[in-house]
Amino acid sequence: MAVELCLLLLLCGSTISEVQPIYKPPPGTLDFGFVPAKTYDTGAYHEPGPIGILFKIVHSFLYLVQPNSFPQDLIRKLAQQKFGNTQGDYQKPENVVLTLQAIYYEIGFIVTAALGLLFILLLPLVGLCFCMCRCCDNCGGEMHQRQKKNADCQRSCFATFLFVASLIISVGVLCAYAANQHLTNQVRGAKKLVNSNFKDLKIFLNDTPAQIDYLVNQYNTTKDKALSELNNVGPLLGSRVQEQLGKEVHPALDAALTMAGVKVERAIKAIRETKEALENVSVSVEVLQEGTERLHANLTDVKMHLNNTLSDSACSAAQTASTCNIIRNSLNQLNINANFSGLPGVSSQLAKVNDVLKIDLSSLVQKGYAAFNDTPDLVVNQTRNILSDIKTVLESIGSNITTFTKTLPVQNILADLMVSLTQSEAYVQDYFPVVEQYDFYRWLGCLILCCMVVLILVFYYLGLLCGTCGYDKHASPTTRGCISNTGGNFLMAGVGFSFLFSWVLMIVVVLTFVTGGNIEKLVCEPFEDKTLFKVLDTPYLLNQDWKNYLSGILFKNPNINLTFEKVYSDCKENKGIYTSLHLEHMFNIEEFLNISMYTEDVALKIEHIQINLSKIILLDEIGKENLLNFSSSGIEGINFAAYLTEINKSVTKVDLLSFANDLEARADQLVKVKNVISAVNAAQLLINNNASLVIVQETKKYMDTIVGYFEQYVEWVKESIAMEVAACKPIANVIDTAVDIFLCSYITDSVNTFWFGLGSSSIFLIPAIIFAVKLSKYYRRMDTEDVYDDTENGNNGYHKEHLYGIHNPVFTSSVEQW
Repeated sequence: MAVELCLLLLLCGSTISEVQPIYKPPPGTLDFGFVPAKTYDTGAYHEPGPIGILFKIVHSFLYLVQPNSFPQDLIRKLAQQKFGNTQGDYQKPENVVLTLQAIYYEIGFIVTAALGLLFILLLPLVGLCFCMCRCCDNCGGEMHQRQKKNADCQRSCFATFLFVASLIISVGVLCAYAANQHLTNQVRGAKKLVNSNFKDLKIFLNDTPAQIDYLVNQYNTTKDKALSELNNVGPLLGSRVQEQLGKEVHPALDAALTMAGVKVERAIKAIRETKEALENVSVSVEVLQEGTERLHANLTDVKMHLNNTLSDSACSAAQTASTCNIIRNSLNQLNINANFSGLPGVSSQLAKVNDVLKIDLSSLVQKGYAAFNDTPDLVVNQTRNILSDIKTVLESIGSNITTFTKTLPVQNILADLMVSLTQSEAYVQDYFPVVEQYDFYRWLGCLILCCMVVLILVFYYLGLLCGTCGYDKHASPTTRGCISNTGGNFLMAGVGFSFLFSWVLMIVVVLTFVTGGNIEKLVCEPFEDKTLFKVLDTPYLLNQDWKNYLSGILFKNPNINLTFEKVYSDCKENKGIYTSLHLEHMFNIEEFLNISMYTEDVALKIEHIQINLSKIILLDEIGKENLLNFSSSGIEGINFAAYLTEINKSVTKVDLLSFANDLEARADQLVKVKNVISAVNAAQLLINNNASLVIVQETKKYMDTIVGYFEQYVEWVKESIAMEVAACKPIANVIDTAVDIFLCSYITDSVNTFWFGLGSSSIFLIPAIIFAVKLSKYYRRMDTEDVYDDTENGNNGYHKEHLYGIHNPVFTSSVEQW
């Protein structure tokens, strides 16, 4: 694909000078088709489904905990700041400031984690103290219940609050279980997504050579079009030259066959009509001269007879004498006024016109037309050798393109990448069962944590169920039923397990909260808005000696402006990897497009394209002489005024006036014959001397048309390499799969939802403990109870004569057995 520009520069490299700016005709648009590309299977987008609502709730909670934006500058400074092992390094002012800034950013997590740690420390301690307190018959450990008037109201409130707390704990544990199960399901289904990414990467590597071959093969489209133009050099270049020269030649040739605007057929007719007019004039003059002689004789006889008649005696009479004298005096008017014998003859002019008609001027001019119309064939014959050389160059370029593409290190790089990809796929496939096994352990551990909460809930729900169903408000505290007493025992069992398990649950919650929350705020969110890439692209951050880390890794040149954000964005838009990774620094295609070695040679070939049109004869010497003879026939020298003068003297039988007018019109035409010859000579001079300029101009236009095809090919190759060849969408998909889907959607969101549900359950264990302890007093059977006198009524509706504690032997014996 490098050498196609070769021909472009070859053809553009001609050193033909231009006298005036040449219009560059837009070439036809070539259809190179579409670069073959397969569809990638991986959809780097995860839709969590209904659990996504929980994810959004957790994100909102994290926003409350950490509303600050991503600390780009802080992370850059922390990464670039060197903290030594000595205490003095940490006490440096700049390090202290950075530490305080980090604490300020993490204050939400720190406070929340501190509360969690306080929960972890205090709840077991409180549980221990509570247990010891009850063992000493304090903190509700004494099996004696004081009778209160609002006991029923308190019992109902405690039961309601405990039930609500249990419901909240249930919702939390369900969220935790759903998140745990969601993570396991996604891990099990991740194998399909991983295989899809590997499949796309293989397609990416396997299709790249085929795409390069397609670009190379499409040179044939350009070559075929250029060859077609070269094979039609006659109709294309020759016709253009003919068209430009025809602007001067055609008017001259037309003028040779046109007299005062009369076209070719009528021009010859005009000459013939001139001949006929001259013949008519000559005959008419002879007829007039003969008629004049006879008229003179007749007039003489008439005068003689009139004189004889006037000499008669009748004219002597007085009454007729005056009349006869008048007639006698008028006889002098019978003389002939017109002297036609003095009119000049036209025989010499008629003879010259006859000589002109002996030569077919039309055929001579048509020969000129034919010679000029043979310009395309003349161009073909005179450029055959030059164009053959150019065609040879075109044919050689195709093989050179193939040779150049084989020298590119693309094939070796793709082969190495394919080997590495195959090894990575094999490793992942082998390691995936291990991942699933460890995920099973994780799932089991999280399930155990959920079961701890479920166990506590079971005790609470059973306690509420048994206590509510078995409670008899008419029974005294010492005579409560077994079901009610069992309900109270379930509640106290739930309290005990709450103290045992809650701190363990909170340890897991704090650890996952700090880890998952910071991953969400410091990785997932900045990855989504690409601010994470901006941090990674910070100069000298990942390597203190490299300005640009990515270019330093790829090209061993950290000064190349290649950033993670740009590469990811380009690949996300499915641009070519050549453009995305700036691979021109590894193998620059522009260097392969440099064909200066061919420019000089082909430029000389183009300069040698010389078309000689001097053999074109528009009008030979015979034709020119014929026109000159016609122009010098002497018709313009005829004294038409003498004819008109004599005609105007008297009426004749012949209309000499029309003859004279016709001849005069012919004379007007004959005056312009010299201008026609001048135009023909000027056109011939243009062909012989100045046609080279027109040929140079039209040849440049013709070559620009051919060059335009190669410009299209080069631009198409560049655009295809930039946008279509080796489109790196799979690379962006791999990053999205690893970070956005696996790390953020699968793991982080699930873990955050897990600790959110488990944490809320753990927190609500505290009010549940309080309400359960309070409520159990109303369900359990007491050892002693308050006794009232006759005048006092207990709130249970029974009467006692004295208020004192009564021992319960049944409950005591049962306790001793336990």
